[in-house]
Amino acid sequence: MPVFEWVGRTPAGEVRKGTLEAPDERTVQIKLSRQKITPLKIKSKEQKGLFVFQRKKVKAKELVVFTRQLATMLEAGLSLVQALESLALQQKNPYFRDVLIKIKNSIEEGSPFAEAIHQYPKIFDNFYYYMVQAGEASGNLDATLSRLATYMEKNLALKAKVKKAMIYPAVIVAVTTIVLGIIMVFVIPSFEKMFSDMGQALPLPTLIVIQMSRFVKKYFLVGVGLVITIIFLLKRYYRTERGRRHIDQVLLRLPIFGNLFRKVAVARFSRTLGTLISSGVSILDALRIAARTAGNVVVEQAINDIRKSIQEGQSIAEPLAKSGIFPHMVIQMVSVGESTGVLEKMLHKVADFFEEEVDNVVDGMSQLIEPVLIVFLGAVIGGIIISLYLPIFKMGDIVAGS
Repeated sequence: MPVFEWVGRTPAGEVRKGTLEAPDERTVQIKLSRQKITPLKIKSKEQKGLFVFQRKKVKAKELVVFTRQLATMLEAGLSLVQALESLALQQKNPYFRDVLIKIKNSIEEGSPFAEAIHQYPKIFDNFYYYMVQAGEASGNLDATLSRLATYMEKNLALKAKVKKAMIYPAVIVAVTTIVLGIIMVFVIPSFEKMFSDMGQALPLPTLIVIQMSRFVKKYFLVGVGLVITIIFLLKRYYRTERGRRHIDQVLLRLPIFGNLFRKVAVARFSRTLGTLISSGVSILDALRIAARTAGNVVVEQAINDIRKSIQEGQSIAEPLAKSGIFPHMVIQMVSVGESTGVLEKMLHKVADFFEEEVDNVVDGMSQLIEPVLIVFLGAVIGGIIISLYLPIFKMGDIVAGS
């Protein structure tokens, strides 16, 4: 918590000074007034040492916990200012604590909650802003925040599932590469020296492995540099509009992962749109926000096309079918929801279904990838070991024959 140096005057006219730990300058003033001290000067004391650099970032999990706690406090009858002050004092992240104090002060000065958080777009994105704005307009801020917290929790769970699907094979491939690198650079050269001392002709598999070892040893640093360069260029290319479109198209067409990415995009779109509509946001604004949170340019463009079609008087289901991104089941559910007036409920059901589908795909991929990678690793390393021992077996046969 920040430390403030203060100078003040007592009722008797005596000047005093000291330090106080408080979230902001206003709290210091309140504490001094309780001690019957009139503050003359209050200054933030810069902390020296390793902790000068403050992490100006709020993690998604921190924001989820804050939103859930704020919704619970408002439901319990606390005022928004009281709830924000209490949550600010509980924050371990000093940057987030300072932001919450500033938001509280803005509300006390008459600013709406939505406008107060809109000053910090890196923490509270457009989706959060529109939800809070709709909640304030309808007078159901606590219910809206509860709905928002549920959405964010499900979104975090969805991201965790995708990470789980990507991390496991990446770790196996990395370990395999490291093991093969050690064998090629350190183990095989030792065997090569031993074979040269034997003076015997080597079998073809052994010669191939030795040549591969020489190549890897000679061009190892070049290969590492090439991989780093390719990754760097891909990142630069992805930052361009054309590059992002091409890469996102490739991701959706990948044999196994493409299906997963498509299901994730559909689940996120359905959950976002359903949550916004149920909170009172207009369909056009909801689609604009859903497009920005799609996470894939191809899907984002499809949603924007849907929005344009609705502006021209079409239903949601018609342009949804033309996009080619969304499965037939989604189109049917949206069509039924539009005709019966329960579109948000149908969208939530679609999101639930596809989130469960993502679970099934991730589990299936884990069960499939694990044996495939283990067999691949065993075959490669086993092949190398057999190639290295073939000359030894051959020499044993020669000795036995003689």
